[in-house]
Amino acid sequence: MKSPKKLLKKPARKKIVIVGPAYPLRGGIAHYVSLLYQHLAKRHNVEIVTFSRQYPKLFFPGKSQEEPESDTVEIPTERLIDSLNPLSWISTAREIAHRHPDLVIFTYWLPAFGPCFGTVAALIRRWSDAKIIFICHNVIPHEHRPGDILFTRFAFRYADFFIPLSHVVARDLTLLRPGAPHSVVPLPVYESFGGGLAKSSARKSLGIRQKRVLLFFGVVRKYKGLTTLLSALPHVLKTMNVHLFVVGEFYENESIYRKQIDALRLAEHVTVVPEYVPRSRVAQYFSACDVVILPYWSATQSAIVQIAYQFNKPVIVTDVGGISEVVRDGITGLVVPAQDTGSLANAIVRFYTKKMEPRLTRNVKKEKNHYSWNAMVRAIEVFLQGAKVNK
Repeated sequence: MKSPKKLLKKPARKKIVIVGPAYPLRGGIAHYVSLLYQHLAKRHNVEIVTFSRQYPKLFFPGKSQEEPESDTVEIPTERLIDSLNPLSWISTAREIAHRHPDLVIFTYWLPAFGPCFGTVAALIRRWSDAKIIFICHNVIPHEHRPGDILFTRFAFRYADFFIPLSHVVARDLTLLRPGAPHSVVPLPVYESFGGGLAKSSARKSLGIRQKRVLLFFGVVRKYKGLTTLLSALPHVLKTMNVHLFVVGEFYENESIYRKQIDALRLAEHVTVVPEYVPRSRVAQYFSACDVVILPYWSATQSAIVQIAYQFNKPVIVTDVGGISEVVRDGITGLVVPAQDTGSLANAIVRFYTKKMEPRLTRNVKKEKNHYSWNAMVRAIEVFLQGAKVNK
């Protein structure tokens, strides 16, 4: 987003309510809400309303929906919304409206929450003068389900303004709601995982002895392309030894990947850590690797890139969705076609044979300054002041 040269004036302190997953809930969106709260709270009075029940346990593919108690960064939240109980949607809207906020921000990523968020937004508009922003991580989800378009259109009907986190998401937004007022603000760097560690000490703490270390990080789902990365490894191993760490909870059948590893005889070259990584341990894995790989088949954007940037790590990514908007090919990482095993293998080999890590790392340190939380706060404040926004 091109920022306005100048804000109209120093913004008055506003009352803002953020609605979305947050402490003690876990996951990337919850981390995002926590950081958004921390940065907005420097200049405004901010409250968070989150879920008493986010997903039914029966349909949640992970082991837990909450952060381990010993690992949480506590922020003030109120758990008011039961995603399955419409009565709670009404009571939540009434409670928010009674606080007379100037602005309510909904964090949107999944159409399943469209009926809930749409109802809450509609009632807030009826019962108060609050303006409503939807921050859109996704508009059209990676894995389509019946009702996606209908639910999303219902939710978006009551928004005054949108902040898509990539131009791809903005395109999807305008397909569903032509002319929607919006301003694109790229996903900021995730600061919540602390600073990096020396590579040698990180590897020692994880028991890593291999010389060349690749990292695939995050929840494992089909569209994230881990099968493509595994298929590329034998081609890489013909030229050099590398070791891949797959770190993240499996939201589908883990045995599919275990069988592929065995079939390709990769057991000595792949370490699988099939668990959700607590916030306090994220730095270890990113600091230990040479490069982070995102072999996605589809995407809007990915917090994994921004976490990699936080730890000054270059990335190898596929040219899908908005990922290539934040990865500069040959400058902060390498960009290859999706589902192209040969191109991915060649990129990994080139990364090492051309000794690209030092140069790409220096560039990442500079590039990540473009992805600050100040841009997000500024976009919200510009909207609140009624200034003309860039689309």
